[in-house]
Amino acid sequence: MIDHDTYPELEDGTVAADEMNLRPQNNFVNILVLRELQSHAVFTTNGQDADLASVAVGDGDDRDEYSPGLMFMRKQTGSDRRFGKALQRDLGLFDEDEDDCTMQVNEMCQDCPECILYGSAAGDDAISITSRVMYDTAYTLRDATVVIDEKFQNAPGGDYAKTAEATIREPDFFEPGTLFPSVVTLRDATPAELAFVLGITRKNKRYGATTSRLGRTKNHILGVYTGSEEGPANLELTRDAIRRIQSDSAVEYDSLHDVTSAENLDPERVADHVRESFEESITADNLDLSRVSDDTVSELIDIATGDEFGDVLAEQREHSRQFLPDPE
Repeated sequence: MIDHDTYPELEDGTVAADEMNLRPQNNFVNILVLRELQSHAVFTTNGQDADLASVAVGDGDDRDEYSPGLMFMRKQTGSDRRFGKALQRDLGLFDEDEDDCTMQVNEMCQDCPECILYGSAAGDDAISITSRVMYDTAYTLRDATVVIDEKFQNAPGGDYAKTAEATIREPDFFEPGTLFPSVVTLRDATPAELAFVLGITRKNKRYGATTSRLGRTKNHILGVYTGSEEGPANLELTRDAIRRIQSDSAVEYDSLHDVTSAENLDPERVADHVRESFEESITADNLDLSRVSDDTVSELIDIATGDEFGDVLAEQREHSRQFLPDPE
């Protein structure tokens, strides 16, 4: 069982499964994640150019600007949703005579845990469900000039004698080792729904375009925080992490620019700084958030990534089916 009786730490920030309702409340769970690319990845809007921003870091004489690469919200949520629906099928959530739920707008069942949690467009009854899982654009810690590579190719044909061919520019590629601090926030979620998202976050390993060949990603779950409000935003975390890395006595960065232009960054050291930034922001801003113990988080992930999780999802589905009002 995954409920408040088994995990009382989750009572603050989640709702009991039998108390799910359509009226929003201020119950929040913040999952702190560091996404690490383990292969090249493509994150674009127009299919060609990487999405970039211009961000200021630091204050006064230490102020610097850099252009981070972006992983837009939809690049994260779309991949996680597809994985979540596949996970439900793997765990046997749907009966043999029951249609599987898909990402097609008019083919979402609107009664499985994934649909009810992540939301869905209007179905046959013209009712749409608002997502209770919130993502935000994630920013690279380093400048686009060092994390993005432009690649060109030509296709001269298969003959022994070849004529000159014009080169073709491929989409911008994010380099392996690129890091994205990120927060996934759940609102009014049940403990089982939290475990579901943790399982997706731990097991999903592909993000971005052409994910059958690119986009291998490792999601480092750095902590889970519950309370009555959201925690720091991705941009705030990224800026502060850069400042902390520059001030880290164990590395030699004389300026913020040295950090944002570094050839690589140590994921473990970055993870420590991102976690410290999040937790110190909670204290500095007097946020109503508490850290869930690492033991509890580990137990939830173990359950969510095991075969027995199908029983947990099946029980959650019974409650999810009661979420929407009876159309009759």
